[in-house]
Amino acid sequence: MAGNSSRRGAVRRSGSKKGPQVGSGGQRRRGLEGKGPTPKASERPNHKAYKKPSERRPTSRPGGSRKKSGSTEMIAGRNSVVEALRTEVPISTMYIANRIDSDDRVREALTIAAEAGIPIMETPRSELDRLTDGAVHQGLAAQVPPYEYAHPKDLADSQLPGVPLVVALDGITDPRNLGAIVRSVGAFGGHGVVVPSRRSAGMTAAAWKTSAGAAARVPVAQASNLVRALEDYRSAGFFVIGLDMEGDVELPGLELATSPLVVVVGSEGKGLSRLVRETCDQIVSIPMSSSAESLNAGIAAGVTLYEVARLRSRGVSAPPPGRRGPG
Repeated sequence: MAGNSSRRGAVRRSGSKKGPQVGSGGQRRRGLEGKGPTPKASERPNHKAYKKPSERRPTSRPGGSRKKSGSTEMIAGRNSVVEALRTEVPISTMYIANRIDSDDRVREALTIAAEAGIPIMETPRSELDRLTDGAVHQGLAAQVPPYEYAHPKDLADSQLPGVPLVVALDGITDPRNLGAIVRSVGAFGGHGVVVPSRRSAGMTAAAWKTSAGAAARVPVAQASNLVRALEDYRSAGFFVIGLDMEGDVELPGLELATSPLVVVVGSEGKGLSRLVRETCDQIVSIPMSSSAESLNAGIAAGVTLYEVARLRSRGVSAPPPGRRGPG
């Protein structure tokens, strides 16, 4: 109506008639924004499950910079879970089915997990089927977090006693071989293992179990370029020897044994790759009664580490300072 515009308090508006004309100062938008992920129950002071920072389980192993592997892994089945618990596989959560028929394995798993402070989650069988991707879990499963790898330089700067001794793997794809080598490194005073980040076995649950607990003590480093890592070790004063049936020298009486040493183990089928072989100071063979036989990579590493430890205990003379090995 024409007279309305002259009413007291009336305002003539221009443009669109929809919505408020005065801004909210961003208050409504901010009110809709998320506040980030909900903290864990153990990190919320008002929750009954709250734990002080000093009581929380560490999320990483000490001893230098670490790089996590890609994803978590599920262990399924009563025997597998019990074996993993016995061998100190780093389990983050154990899952148990509702109304499970308990037996000795289940009771042992619950006992070990409780003593180790591992969270135990009771869950429907359908959820266990999903978590284990349809594997035969028998009502029991365990989650293994991504392994935290050391940096190759951490092994060169190791504070462990003794002359540095490192094993590097070239083309080893079976995690059980990796686990066996980690076990031998721990048994014979080695300082760690280096694996390539690609086309190589990683620290899976199978490797942990085969190591028989040694993986909790022996660091495994991951190298983006194995040849470069070996060159860095040489620059740091290490000698690099590669194992091969057609070696330049035989293992018994190895002169380089008492020096800082990197032992490179190749795959059973292809052996050492060309670039790795060219980086080695010496190629060493293990004498065998039959040339037609070959040793499993894990056994070859164990035999070599034993011989190096034996020679070191006898004090075999090392090469004069400043001399590099052949090649």
